[in-house]
Amino acid sequence: MTTEFLRFDPSLCPTSIEDIPTFIDNMFLEIRAVLEVVRDGHLDVSNTEPTKPQQGDIRYADGTNWNPGAGEGIYFRNASSAWVKL
Repeated sequence: MTTEFLRFDPSLCPTSIEDIPTFIDNMFLEIRAVLEVVRDGHLDVSNTEPTKPQQGDIRYADGTNWNPGAGEGIYFRNASSAWVKL
């Protein structure tokens, strides 16, 4: 799994047919790990605003490099395109 817990980073499929079952098993394990982190409610700390924020986005801002307005914390992107601290 990558260092950012909510990111799935698929790798290239092996060329050897014998290696494909192990490759698929490993991809399913990585997907499972990412889904478990999401299920548990984990949010990575963001130090930059998302490049294409959308209504309904939720982010944990570090409050230093990226401060949406009220310091470190969890923010919600509302219909007015504003980040609101939760």
